[in-house]
Amino acid sequence: MYTYKQIGIVSYPIFLSLLAQNIINVTNTAFLGHVGEVELGASAMGGLFYICAFTIAFGFSTGSQILIARRNGEKKYTQIGPVMIQGVFFLLALAAVLFGLSRLFTEDLMRLMISSDVLLDKTIDFLDIRVFGFFFSFMNVMFRALFVGITRTKILTINAILMAVTNVILDYVLIFGKWGFPEMGIKGAAIGSVMAEIISILFFVTYTYHKVNLEKYGLNKLRAFDWGLLKRILNISIFTMVQYFVSMSTWFMFFVAVERLGQRELAVANIVRSIYMVLFIPINSFSTTTNTFVSNTIGAGYTEKVLPIIKKIAGLSFVFMACISAVVCLIPRTLVSIYTNDPSLVDASVPSLYVISAAMLVCSIGSIAFSGVSGTGNTRSALALELITLSFYVAYLYFIAVHLHMPVEICFTTEFVYFTGLFILSTIYLKKAKWQDKKI
Repeated sequence: MYTYKQIGIVSYPIFLSLLAQNIINVTNTAFLGHVGEVELGASAMGGLFYICAFTIAFGFSTGSQILIARRNGEKKYTQIGPVMIQGVFFLLALAAVLFGLSRLFTEDLMRLMISSDVLLDKTIDFLDIRVFGFFFSFMNVMFRALFVGITRTKILTINAILMAVTNVILDYVLIFGKWGFPEMGIKGAAIGSVMAEIISILFFVTYTYHKVNLEKYGLNKLRAFDWGLLKRILNISIFTMVQYFVSMSTWFMFFVAVERLGQRELAVANIVRSIYMVLFIPINSFSTTTNTFVSNTIGAGYTEKVLPIIKKIAGLSFVFMACISAVVCLIPRTLVSIYTNDPSLVDASVPSLYVISAAMLVCSIGSIAFSGVSGTGNTRSALALELITLSFYVAYLYFIAVHLHMPVEICFTTEFVYFTGLFILSTIYLKKAKWQDKKI
């Protein structure tokens, strides 16, 4: 069974790669928080719209990663490259479709979601540029799936640093108009984000060509489009694609509900969401490791070791997040002050930060258990569990936010509902369902 050291070796680079991806959102929020509350709210709505589309690609890459990890565990290395290549073809086509739809219908869609005309105009300014990132971020997730699937995750660390540094520098220069560049505000944030994704994909392509054994992994031949292989990938990925999209869409619904409480409440929610996304990164890295280890273990024929692996990673995740949550609760105002210098906004954000910190403890084990379900290859079942949980989430959100108009910190208690439900259903599935002989 995998040791804590092996879990750490794989999880740490994944953590850094996820940190880099989230630094884009965190940097946008932190810098725009010093520009104005309207820009802060617009980046929240625009960023969530982008992430909703991005999660479709991420779901596909997760399914691909499960398949790559299974082939890696089976030592069928030459079958890994075709999965990677077909995945890139598919995601580029998907990026083109989503880009076209976004350019045509985004304004009409956002008009239904946003009640403030000023906020709407800034959100559209952001998205008109940000959606160009689809082409690059969609390819990025396939390279991440490749390196995580073959447990060669150290390279993700370098890519993470490169992407993060690029985004921070460009955001600073373009948002505030430094070093001779014009002051572009929210448009500068969008440009900086897209450029960071371009730099990331150029690095991945260059590294793979020069440092990866292309012949061993079947990456040395650019194959024609293979519908049969794509269909096999989609048999796993389609459910994770829908799962991630639906999950993120309900998160978007959360902000639509909060936006109707007021501009200040939306600003608070955006700040706390940004901190929440950072707090979630270690959990996400442990979840990705769970996904990969479970799939590799089943591929190697050791199904009896799957549950002990999940329990070990869940325990490590809980201890890690308990420490982080304690630190957050000790310095809440310091963390919020990164995003705004408005004392009243800082004070308004602290209660929600306490709620999120507590929710992270439930999240730390619920997310791991759910990733264990996905790692078995039973993505259809994982989607079913997600949909059941989200139905309770949406009902609770509607009741407290729309019907009762509760404060934003009470609205954030939806995270307890979500992750508690996910943990209970995933645990029942792993203990009772017949997943051991699932073929992918």
